[in-house]
Amino acid sequence: MINKKQADELKRRYERLVARLAQLGPIMQGTITERTITKKDPRNPDTPKTIGPYYQWTFKRNAKTVTVNLSAAQVKPFQRAIDNNRKLEIALAQMRELSCQILEATTHGVQRRKTNK
Repeated sequence: MINKKQADELKRRYERLVARLAQLGPIMQGTITERTITKKDPRNPDTPKTIGPYYQWTFKRNAKTVTVNLSAAQVKPFQRAIDNNRKLEIALAQMRELSCQILEATTHGVQRRKTNK
C-alpha cells in the first residue's frame, strides 16, 4: 500500500507531465521519407541521372494510407509536429500508469472475503 507521501509524489509527477504537454506545439501522426529516383540519362546512357530529393509524408486516414508530397520548406515543421506526437504518446502512457497508481492509492477497493479451509 502506498502512503500519503508517495501518493503526493505520484501526483507531482503527473502534474509535471501535464505541464510538459502544455508546451508541445502542433502534433501530427505519420512518417516523412526522403526519396530520390535514379534513371538512365537518355542523352548519355552510361551516366545515371538522379531526380530529387523529394519528400513524402505518409499517414493513416480512415484506416487508409495517405501519401502527401512535401516541399523542402515543409519538412522541418512537419517533422517537429511528428516528433511532438511521439512525445505526446509517451507522456500519455506515463500519465495512464500514474493515474492508475494514484487511484489505487487514494481510493478504497472491495474487501476480499476470507476463505474457509
